[in-house]
Amino acid sequence: MVTVTDLAAEKIRELRDKEGLTEQYHIRVAVEGGGCSGLMYNLDFSSEKKDNDMVFEDKGIQIMVDKKSILYLAGTELDFSDGLNGKGFQFKNPNAARTCGCGESFSI
Repeated sequence: MVTVTDLAAEKIRELRDKEGLTEQYHIRVAVEGGGCSGLMYNLDFSSEKKDNDMVFEDKGIQIMVDKKSILYLAGTELDFSDGLNGKGFQFKNPNAARTCGCGESFSI
């Protein structure tokens, strides 16, 4: 399961509205090869559920994750920070053994 914090849910709704997207657009979270630690997160809006997607809902936000990515993302919390140490979405992934300084890449 993937969850979102209150602040992340608020920011997702704000971004969806700003981009003129309807509530049929949900968050798609995926893991791809790359980055300085070997794996990196991909976060995007999508209105299509694919056959291999798992769908979770937290705080009114639907989160789509493909079955391959869920192996890396199980238990992950999506947060948002707008502080001095960085602005943007952050993944709190209990499966990550190592992360890079940018916070966008990790390894298991």
